[in-house]
Amino acid sequence: MKLVNVKRAITYFCCLAALSFTASSFSEPTEAPIQLLDRLAGRWVLKGVLGGRESTHDVDADWVLNHEYLRLHEISRAKKANGDPAYEAIVLISWDRKAQEYLCLWLDNTVGGGLSVPPARAKRQENAIPFIWVLSSTELHTTFTYDAGSDTWRWTIDDIKDGKPDRFGDVKLTRR
Repeated sequence: MKLVNVKRAITYFCCLAALSFTASSFSEPTEAPIQLLDRLAGRWVLKGVLGGRESTHDVDADWVLNHEYLRLHEISRAKKANGDPAYEAIVLISWDRKAQEYLCLWLDNTVGGGLSVPPARAKRQENAIPFIWVLSSTELHTTFTYDAGSDTWRWTIDDIKDGKPDRFGDVKLTRR
């Protein structure tokens, strides 16, 4: 084999390797909003005050549908007389890249009708996701705040009526 062909082959190989490395360097990095949601994935115990009562719930959060939605399944440990959970919810959270905001659909067993309410929206903050549901006469503000030092989440829930907040819930999630 001629030395020129060997040099050409080596040059060709090096160029391919460099292009391959460069392409992988410029691929879309994991976005910070998704990384924040990744911290919410897992198994949690929720404890705190909801509706004026001490509450304990189990929360399982996992990615579904090609890592497009974080699904939370929340179940209270308190039971109804028939043995069903006193509270249960299925929550879907996603990141809308175009709008640069989170969306949240919250379905629970309290009054139904969750599909008739538009999803909540939230602009990302450093370690918080402040969802706002706009209802007919009120707003519901639910803020998820991540504490990296303790690897915990705090959720606060405020009913806003006539511009005045009424704290409905203040809970902490710790890993099971």
